[in-house]
Amino acid sequence: MGPCRLVADTVWKEIESTHSGQPSGRSIFQVVGESKRKEEYFCFPEHFCACYSFFYDIVSKGEQLCCKHQLAARLAASLRSCIEVEVSDEELAFLLSKL
Repeated sequence: MGPCRLVADTVWKEIESTHSGQPSGRSIFQVVGESKRKEEYFCFPEHFCACYSFFYDIVSKGEQLCCKHQLAARLAASLRSCIEVEVSDEELAFLLSKL
C-alpha cells in the first residue's frame, strides 16, 4: 500500500457528505481537511478539487493524477461510506458558485 493510499484512507473518513442535485443527478463531495483549520473542499472525484494541491501538483506541474481528496472521494463512493444529501439543482449551483 503506497503513501497516497494511506493518506486517502485517512482522509475518506473526513468526507462529510456528497450532495446530489435533483432532478439532474449531478453530485459533488464535501471533504473536511486534516489541518487544524478544518477547511472544507468541494470535490468532483474524477475532474476537480478546490484544494491547493490540485492546482499546484496536478494542474500546474502535472506531477500527479489526482489529489488525496479526490482519491478519498472515490474510496468513500466505492465503500458507500458517505452521507448523501439530496438538494435541488439550484442549491447545488449555489454550492458550486462558492468555489
